[in-house]
Amino acid sequence: MKPLEGRIALVAGATRGAGRGIAMMLGEKGATVYCTGRSVRGKPASGPKRPETIEETAELVTSKGGRGIAVRVDHTVEAEVSELCERVKREQGRLDVLVNDVWGGDELAEFGLPFWKLAPEKGRLMLDRGIYSHILTSRYAVPLLLERNQGLIVEITDGDNFGYRGNVFYDLVKMSIIRLAFTMAWELRRHPAITTVAVTPGFLRSEAMLEHFGVTEANWRDGTKVDPNFIASETPFFVGRAVAELAADPNVARKNGRVLSSWQLAREYGFKDVDGRQPDWGQYFTETFGRPYPVAGDAEYATWSNGPIETVCADWPKE
Repeated sequence: MKPLEGRIALVAGATRGAGRGIAMMLGEKGATVYCTGRSVRGKPASGPKRPETIEETAELVTSKGGRGIAVRVDHTVEAEVSELCERVKREQGRLDVLVNDVWGGDELAEFGLPFWKLAPEKGRLMLDRGIYSHILTSRYAVPLLLERNQGLIVEITDGDNFGYRGNVFYDLVKMSIIRLAFTMAWELRRHPAITTVAVTPGFLRSEAMLEHFGVTEANWRDGTKVDPNFIASETPFFVGRAVAELAADPNVARKNGRVLSSWQLAREYGFKDVDGRQPDWGQYFTETFGRPYPVAGDAEYATWSNGPIETVCADWPKE
């Protein structure tokens, strides 16, 4: 049997990018994966330039050996999220893995502008899509984990450090996701078989990024002519394999409440990207910029990210 055969996963935001890669790699290990998002065939939510759909993702999950199920959901709409989770319970009777990867903020980010010049309506929508959607999805999905008192929750973020991310709203979203993983771990502390972590990819070679650089996966190295750092990029399947390894790890609870990176987990679990490489954004950063990439555990990093929840919160009230 494959290690995740019989397991039920929900990847919220599986249309493209990291979400699609995660869904497919969970399928590769045998999981049944509910692939959700707003873009369906004949009705793309991200405009005509983005052709990816959740149906296509579900089919790719199945092609990898799992079972993909596409469900059109706007994760900022409570009724739709509630119905999704009721459907999972009705059809499967359980949920084992929740991956919160909803985003939809790329077209909203106004990089290069100070916060006093940003469009407030764009910023508020980014917060709704990037933070509220995660909280709302967890609100209705986590009770399914609680019914069996076990499972894994993964919050997908961007970066595992306090470096500024170039836009105040974007920065707030990605840092809030890390904090959300910690707070959920804290509130679930009496359920030690339920683990919550945040996971970040490195320089993600997503469909949108390939298009931005005018390349394809076949000739992606030509993208280094636009940005030489692209040489250290990774496919969405790399972070996908990171999440799949976490889901299959019987000792994953040791990572509870932490923020983890694809390259760190690749070293630990020994997996590689689908192209045979093992990109290490942290090492590349150090070698290229002459200083260590700040990761969880460094002095400048918040102490709450530096260990399992029971260690970090040893001095906190238990009630």
